[in-house]
Parts: sequence; C-alpha cells; structure tokens
Amino acid sequence: MSDVTRILSQIEGGDPSAAEQLLPLVYHELRRLAAAKLAQEQPGQTLQATALVHEAYLRLVDQSQAWNGRGHFFAAAAEAMRRILVERARHKQSRKGGGGWQRIDLAAVEPITSGPNLDLIALSQALDKLQRENPRQAELVKLRFFAGLTNQQAAEILGISTSTADNEWAYARCWLRLELGGGTPAIGKNP
Repeated sequence: MSDVTRILSQIEGGDPSAAEQLLPLVYHELRRLAAAKLAQEQPGQTLQATALVHEAYLRLVDQSQAWNGRGHFFAAAAEAMRRILVERARHKQSRKGGGGWQRIDLAAVEPITSGPNLDLIALSQALDKLQRENPRQAELVKLRFFAGLTNQQAAEILGISTSTADNEWAYARCWLRLELGGGTPAIGKNP
C-alpha cells in the first residue's frame, strides 16, 4: 500500500491530521495536472495552476469520500479541476462576471495625460489654485482627469448629483483653460 493510499484511508476514517500529510505527497502531480488542464483553456485565463490545485484540493478533502487508491483520487482531482474551470467560465460569461467585456493589457492603453500640449506642472499649479477657490471642483477634476472616472462615478464619490457634477466639470474645464493661458489642454477632451 502506497503512502498516498494509506493517507487516503486515514482521511476516510476521519483522521484530521491526514489531510495535512496528503498535500505534500500529491502536490507536484496535482500541479502538473492543473498546468495541463490550464494549457487546454482559451487565452486570457487568469487562474494559475497553483490556485487551481489549492481550490481543487480543498474541495476533495471537504468531500470526505472513499477513494479506491491513488488513481481514483487523481481522477477525482481532475474532475474537481474541470468543475472549477467550468464554474469560472460560466461566471466570466455572466453579466456579473463581465460577460461581453474583453480583457485588454493596460500597457497597450494610451494614457489620458499623453500629448505634447500638456504641461503637468502648470496644470498642477492651476489645480492647487482651484483647490483654494473651490475644493470640490478641484477634486472633480482630479477624479475625472487623473483617475479617468466618468462624471457619474465622480459624482457618486463626491456625494453630489450627476447634473451638479456636469455643471462643475464644465466650469472647472473653462476655468482651467483660462488659467492655463486659453489653450485647449487634453482636459477638455473627456466630457
């Protein structure tokens, strides 16, 4: 009888320490199995083999079922991994999981602040001045321009209505244009 089979029998018998002994013995094989399963997945899978192994292992140990040896255990592990991957795929396709949205690499996204016409030092000084005159408008600009939030998102954070945020955004943009010398900085491109 192999060590794995012996420990599986102990787990079935209700020995709480047996589960701790099992993982080090089967970890590398489970990791290899998880890597093979993940290699079959479509690109964009964010689950790593280690996380898949841990989640599958927890499910297996919690089941407290009788395994007929090592082969049966690894078959059950493969099935647990399959179910985890299917659950994740279903969640991703659901509206709550972002179904219909496509994952993009942030390194490929152009920042809002790019452009040769933008003087960040002058903008920072203008924002400091606006902060002294109207702190909420300055915060709105920071949320919109630097954090990339929409007016609605910024309004929620600031605790104001969307229409108030729209009005203050329009005012702050005009104020900043005048303060920055009448130019049209990138700040006006994000209504």
